[in-house]
Formats: sequence, C-alpha cells, structure tokens
Amino acid sequence: MQMNDRVKRIATIGVLILTLIMSGCPSQQAAPPPAVPEVAIVTVQPERVVLTTELPGRTSAYFVAEIRPQVNGIVQEVLFNEGSDVKAGSVLYQIDPAPYQAAYKNALAALARSEANLPPVRLKAERFGQLIAQKAISQQDFDNAYAALKQAEAEIESSKAAVESARINLAYTRITAPISGRIGKSNVTVGALATAYQGSAFATIQQLDPIYVDATQSSANLLQLKRNMAAGRIKGSGPNQTRVKLLLEDGTPYPQEGTLKFSEVTVDPSTGSFILRMVFSNPKHVLLPGMYVRTVVQEGEVDRAILVPQQGVSRDPKGNPTALIVDGEGKVQQRMITVDRAIGDKWLITDGLKPGDRLIVEGMQKVRPGASVKVASFDASGKDSSDTAKKALPAAKTK
Repeated sequence: MQMNDRVKRIATIGVLILTLIMSGCPSQQAAPPPAVPEVAIVTVQPERVVLTTELPGRTSAYFVAEIRPQVNGIVQEVLFNEGSDVKAGSVLYQIDPAPYQAAYKNALAALARSEANLPPVRLKAERFGQLIAQKAISQQDFDNAYAALKQAEAEIESSKAAVESARINLAYTRITAPISGRIGKSNVTVGALATAYQGSAFATIQQLDPIYVDATQSSANLLQLKRNMAAGRIKGSGPNQTRVKLLLEDGTPYPQEGTLKFSEVTVDPSTGSFILRMVFSNPKHVLLPGMYVRTVVQEGEVDRAILVPQQGVSRDPKGNPTALIVDGEGKVQQRMITVDRAIGDKWLITDGLKPGDRLIVEGMQKVRPGASVKVASFDASGKDSSDTAKKALPAAKTK
C-alpha cells in the first residue's frame, strides 16, 4: 500500500512538471497578418464656382444736407419734429421777417422812384435828338441829355437788383429743406440768434434710401485677381459682376442686392487699400449711416474648379499644403498642392490635384505614402460604405 501511494505521488508530480514545461514553451502558431487600414475618400470632380470676396464696409447717407441760416435774425418757429422724414422744400425754421419785409418795401419804393424819373429824361433826350439834327442846340447839350437818359435807365436796373436782393433775403427767413430725408435733432430753439452762414448747423438731413456702402479692398488682392484673369483661371461674369450682396452686423443677409458704383483711383498709402462704393436700396431704413457691414463682391467664375473638403488637406513641417490620394493599385501617394482660398467648408485647389483623383479625407493618421489601403466612400453625415465605394468609385488611371 505504501508503495502504491508513493508511485501515485511521483506520477502526480511528474504530470505537474510536464504541464509547467508545456505552458512555458513559446507558441509555435504564426501571428495573423496585420489588417489593411480603411480610409474614406472622395473622388475629385471639377465644378463651376462663382468666386466672391467678402469685404468690411461702412454705410453712409446717399445725400447729407446741413441746415444753416443765410440771414441774421431771431428764430421765431421750429416747424418740424426731430427724427422725422421731411420733404424737399418743406419749411423747417422761421426767422423774424419784419426787418427784411421793410427792406423789401424800401427797395420797391426806390424802384418806383427810378421808374418815375425815366419818362421826362427820355422825352428830353428824344427832343434834343431832333434839335441836334437841325443844329438848333450844341452837341454838348445833346450829350448831356443822352447821358442823363442812360443814368436813369441804370438807376432802374440797380433798383431792380436791390428789390431782388431784398426779396431773396426775405425768402431766406423761411429756412427750407434742400433735400428729402430724415432730419436729426435741432441744435437751436425758438428765440435763438441766427447768424448768416454760421459754422454750426441748425440740423442735418440725411437721405437714407438709397444708401451708400463704402468697402475697403487690398490692392494686393486686386493685383492677384487681375493676374488670375489674365492667365485664364478666372473669367468675368458679365453684368452680374456689378451686383453686390450684403451681410449685416449680426451676420444675417440683407434682402436687397446692391450695385457697384465705382472704385477709388488712389490707393491709401497708410493701409495699402482703396475704396469700393456701392449703392443699396433701403426702403425700410434697415441700414443707418455708420453701421458696420460685410459686402460680398462677385469677382468672377471658374468653369472647372477643384474643390475638396478641408479635412483632406494637411500641412508638412514647413507649412506647405499636402494631400494623400489612393492610386489605381490601392496604395497611398502624397501630393504637394496649391490652395487658393476657402469656399464654405472646402478648399479651392489650383494645382496638385486633377479630376478623378481619389482624395483621402478620413483615416489619414493611420496610413503612410506607399501603404496599401481599403477605400470607403466619404459621407458628410459620418456614414461610410466600403461596398458602395467598390461599386461606385472606379480606380483612377495613372499616367
């Protein structure tokens, strides 16, 4: 019995030792091959794009008229409501007209006196004309009579001018609106002293419909645009090129389109920019002078533009833009590209990509140039489909 128990213990120890030896041995099975990384791609396709430039700007009134008196006097009445709309010709202020009425009547009386003196002088000159023909009077007497006639006629013209001047001054006592628009606050009240052509304005009228928008554009951007058009990369869009859109301060689009009026011919040396003036209809007076806005000016259009999602473009250590594409053999290639501008959530590419290239937009961090990949179509909603990509996206031809 003791011998049998000893044999069992030895056998059990042997089994344990063998188990430990087997567990310590390395596995002879080969490791499975690494999985091929999957990337999401888009196929580059040319499309027509209208190029626009967004420029900062300020609104300014179409017409501005500062109201000032043209005669001296005391303000008797203020005949408008501050902040209201006034029509051209409507009376705004009344200056005391009494002294100017008296001056006007005095001028009329002087004119009447001059006109009353004219007939006898004229008759005398006519009689002397007949007598000089008969040599009944001296030439000197005739000359004196003729000179008196001319002097009487000149006095009448002078009196007429004095009457007109007095009439104008009397009319100036009623200060009227030179333009239609919205008038601001009044700087004077009843009883204030008005001085002809004084420096401070009584009030200011601004015409708000239409309204100007003055935007600044860099001269460097203008030169780049001209180079692109000369090279044929951009072509003018005809009459639509003068149409301008507007974004308000809060980012909402203004419902009315504007027209490009003119561009300044001189570049500001301190800023390197010049002024673009545009005109917008403003029937509801949404735009007020001095507001900050952003204008969207149409530059031109590109018939076969290459637009790619911004996440498909990266930068090398030197800051140069690069892109990864999948070639016809399913391998990754790196391309150096040239980026013109951002349009929405895409980049406009001018060099480095061509139609039919399969651009990697997701999974770039998992691959390197030369690596084999499995492609899936890119969906902006975040859903990719490998099967769909295999059926819908043919392999790009390599040159």
